[in-house]
Amino acid sequence: MEQTLPLMLRKRAAETPDIAAQYVKETPAKRQEGQEARFKPKSYRQFYDEIRYAAGGLLELGVKRGDHVGIVADNRQEWMVSDLGVLSIGAADVPRGADATAQELVYILGSTDCAVVFAENQKQVKKILSIRAELPALAILISYDPVDGETEAEVEAAGLKALYFPSLLALGQKHEALKPGDVDAEMDKGGTGDLATIIFTSGTTGEPKGVMLSHGNFLCQLPAFAPVFDLKPGDIWLSVLPVWHVYERCIEYVIFFFKTGIAYSKPIAPVLMADFQAVRPQWMVSVPRVWEAIMDGINRNIRQQGGIRKKAFDLCVSYGLIYTYFKDLTFGLLPNFHGRIRALDAATGFFPWLLLLPGQGIARLLVFRHIQERFGGRFKAGMSGGGSLPAKTDHFFNAVGIRLQEGYGLTETAPLVSARRWHAARRGTIGQVLLNTEVRIIGQKGNALPPGRNGVIYVRGGQVMKGYYQKPEATAAILTPEGWLNTGDIGMLTHDNELRITGRAKDTIVLRGGENVEPVPIESKIRESEYISQCAVVGQDKKYLAALIVPVQAAVMAFAEENGIPIVDYELLLQQPEINEIIANEVAELVSPRTAFKPFERIFKFKLLSKPFEAGRELSGKQELLRHRIQALYAREIHELYK
Repeated sequence: MEQTLPLMLRKRAAETPDIAAQYVKETPAKRQEGQEARFKPKSYRQFYDEIRYAAGGLLELGVKRGDHVGIVADNRQEWMVSDLGVLSIGAADVPRGADATAQELVYILGSTDCAVVFAENQKQVKKILSIRAELPALAILISYDPVDGETEAEVEAAGLKALYFPSLLALGQKHEALKPGDVDAEMDKGGTGDLATIIFTSGTTGEPKGVMLSHGNFLCQLPAFAPVFDLKPGDIWLSVLPVWHVYERCIEYVIFFFKTGIAYSKPIAPVLMADFQAVRPQWMVSVPRVWEAIMDGINRNIRQQGGIRKKAFDLCVSYGLIYTYFKDLTFGLLPNFHGRIRALDAATGFFPWLLLLPGQGIARLLVFRHIQERFGGRFKAGMSGGGSLPAKTDHFFNAVGIRLQEGYGLTETAPLVSARRWHAARRGTIGQVLLNTEVRIIGQKGNALPPGRNGVIYVRGGQVMKGYYQKPEATAAILTPEGWLNTGDIGMLTHDNELRITGRAKDTIVLRGGENVEPVPIESKIRESEYISQCAVVGQDKKYLAALIVPVQAAVMAFAEENGIPIVDYELLLQQPEINEIIANEVAELVSPRTAFKPFERIFKFKLLSKPFEAGRELSGKQELLRHRIQALYAREIHELYK
């Protein structure tokens, strides 16, 4: 196994120089009016040359081994060139998406002393310029898209050097001509334990934790991915996720490890489905929300057709659900939590499966074939991660003959811990634990639990992080001296060493789109309102955030009296539209981009509660929210918020 990620890529480029590594969509300016966008392939040879030039350009700019280089951009072909260029010379990158707030960038780029920062476009350059005074180490900004002359002058006036990405590559070519072999020599110095990246966890706490991941953390997962998908050199993946998230980033390394190619798209339904037709990929990795949106789009299209087509489709889907159940029963693809007897399952399921097989074949030929065509006709499977895949979505795709495989991991595990395998994709689990990875389920007494028992998930393996950047206490709180990482997730194992998540011991909420949300800062901000006493943010595995809110009774009553709102009793008063409107305005004002919150951190719905949270019930002795208990006590109210 190669010692570093750039060495892995160098070897792939030598083995398959002419296979396409990246497919880049033409910009509107480069195609004729009305013409469909084409994807231009870039071979592994071209890709590796660009990486070497980026590395050489960085050396010319004075970047050296051990330095930190910022990347503030979303997924695009230049991102991975920059990443592997940085890693080639022994530096580490500090990535963040284009949606990062200025306050976040102050902490992330400032605490890591980034002297060089890649910025996606003029907007990101201006954002960084706005915090220039708080980034004393910053010296050079490299923009992927060109900036106008005025912005370039502002960069220079701020004492910084402005560089356009193609200019960096040209600088690297010059370096290569003057010092041939210099970049390769730097690359050869790298080791498995070298720091590759510092990825800061999402949140609005002001001091997010920087997860330090080594080359080895990523490399150990790449061969372990072989049983997950049936990959062939030259296969194409459609990419829609932000690469600064560790999930997409690891998958892109997987893509290159197996000599396959990546085409860049966007998670916007019209764009995505058009790109499926243009690229005809075999694979795609995404978050539950995207798969759900695709499912909703298919169902919406069928509803619009109406009549006999809709009835036939609904019938075929129902038939497919029954068929896949008996198929899974026959072939041992149901999760084994409590010691299933496989022979009995096979005997029970075989004849129903055999009887249903011809009907499923007809359904695929007459109905489901058209869905496969919408995916380009070559699509083999998709992978879902970054949040729990709804069972309804999982079952739907399996029923219509499109395989979905779920995976699980954390930023701290770079990220994969488990994934459903190609030849044993058992729905109802988040897959089998990866090769060379250990998982233990730990009970309340600190003992390891057998399959089928709920407890906290602990992970040990080569993918576990080096630690949190400059936070030894936080590292010690999550990582034992023996190398076991406390994931903070509640789950159980099957007898086949597969995982199922049943809850979360930590506060972080993961939305269906894969966004990580820290609820505490949002709750604290909402409680700044004179009308709000207590608040609990909910939304795990949902599309959006909602909240249970306990108003300040005296303030609400006073508002009602001043505005002539009749008061029969307090509980009825909380149902009045005027009261809900004043609370909604308060929440919208407090939690918004203006107060440094991201769009997905906004509260879309809330429920007003007449009784305050109490210690021993909703609150701990320290007056902290007992979230698991709130989920159980207010299950009906939370369900109503997501109807």
